[in-house]
Amino acid sequence: MSAVEDRLSELGLAVPEVVPPVAAYVPALRNGNLVFTSGQLPMKDGAMPATGKVGAAVDADAAKELAALCALNAIAAIKSVVGDLDKVTQVVKVVGFVASDPEFTGQPGVVNGASELLGKAFGDKGVHARSAVGVAALPLDAPVEVEVVVAVAD
Repeated sequence: MSAVEDRLSELGLAVPEVVPPVAAYVPALRNGNLVFTSGQLPMKDGAMPATGKVGAAVDADAAKELAALCALNAIAAIKSVVGDLDKVTQVVKVVGFVASDPEFTGQPGVVNGASELLGKAFGDKGVHARSAVGVAALPLDAPVEVEVVVAVAD
């Protein structure tokens, strides 16, 4: 088990199976020393724990937890490409999309769920650049979607 997986285990988490794509793409792709994940939805055991707009059907605290689940799914996608998560030398960029009620403006707080989990999992290597974007809708009526770019060693 990698040090990253050990840290996740200390949080009561385990790297899940990779969420199968819902369209024509792969969960993650390596190009040189970078791994790009596709947008990860907050799927758990093949189901979406909540659906709808943040600020309406889903509150911000619940959405923050869903963003962490998206990050955990991104970690699974990364592992599927590199095998050993200790090969990650840096989380480079995180982009979070939040399906938002028109009045909701707390997207950065929601995406903190993903950022905080990546920081706990990767330590200093988890510090990253980030965007948090409010959108009208996401696939499968997901409240949040997260994509991650990491640098890896050979």
